[in-house]
Amino acid sequence: MSGHGFHVHGPHDHELEHAAAHGDKDRFAGTIAVATAILATVGALFSYMGGATQANAGLYKNNAAIKKTEASNQWNFYQAKSSKQNLAELALVLAPEDRRAGYRDEVARYKAEKAEIKLAADKLEAESSDWDRRSDAELHQHHRWAQATTALQVAIALAAIALLTRRRWLEWGMFGVAGIGLVLGGVAALHF
Repeated sequence: MSGHGFHVHGPHDHELEHAAAHGDKDRFAGTIAVATAILATVGALFSYMGGATQANAGLYKNNAAIKKTEASNQWNFYQAKSSKQNLAELALVLAPEDRRAGYRDEVARYKAEKAEIKLAADKLEAESSDWDRRSDAELHQHHRWAQATTALQVAIALAAIALLTRRRWLEWGMFGVAGIGLVLGGVAALHF
């Protein structure tokens, strides 16, 4: 369009003017636009949940490593007590009779201390295993959320292609893939 009264219409301008003048509504484009907005919103929520479960998996794995380290420290302490017990047992055999009672007491004390240390180490090992199990469960959830998000992203891409090509079968493909994504999101929400 120029300012001198000369006016040239492009095909796109003509279609817009025709639609505005006659009140035509493109239901195909409108349906895809609304579906795309809904899919993008749900996809953002699924993506958030996927990120949250991935972060939890990392935190839980870290807790498992901390408990495993604490258990290892207890097992090292247990080994040190075992070495001291072994030395006391050797001293019991080699010491004169009048000094053996003291070594017998040390052997008994080390056995009792080792039993307590073993209980603490076993408890820490169990806590580590529990954190590992929880981490694995969160990572499984993360994969479900990621699958659901990916399906919705593919559905959005199909929507764009359907809109550009005006192919109904692509629109139905978009709805089908979106349905798969929603089912995967439901599976993730239900912790399957």
